[in-house]
Amino acid sequence: MNTTISIQVQTQPFAIHAEQEALYCQHPHIGALVTFVGLMRDLNDGADVVQMTLEHYPGMTEKVLQQLAAEAEARWELAGVRIVHRVGTLKPTDPIVFVGVVSAHRDAAFRACEFLIDALKTRAPFWKKELTANGERWVEERATDLMAARRW
Repeated sequence: MNTTISIQVQTQPFAIHAEQEALYCQHPHIGALVTFVGLMRDLNDGADVVQMTLEHYPGMTEKVLQQLAAEAEARWELAGVRIVHRVGTLKPTDPIVFVGVVSAHRDAAFRACEFLIDALKTRAPFWKKELTANGERWVEERATDLMAARRW
């Protein structure tokens, strides 16, 4: 199957429904659309988070996301993959990441979407700095994210 892959790293907010529509409207004969949207938490490790700044390595980040999408395409029969990731300053409940997958069948779409977010969390070059009442702190990689990524 010829998979359409779309990768965007951007500072501006995205509309979840518009991202879904952009993905499935390109593929009228699909049977499944699976999406994941990650939101900025207002609480992390017991601390209230006021805002978060996401940094990335331009060029390298997009290349890694493209490689992850190609890896998903090689593993599952997919019609389309769309990844949108925000960078810059975000507030609690802001959407940070959109991962969408379309396929003829739900199993491939579910597995590919789950793989993509697990791999993105551990392999894409993003850095998060949170602002709390106690000041700024860099967010460290979570053991649970590493364990989830090892499943694949």
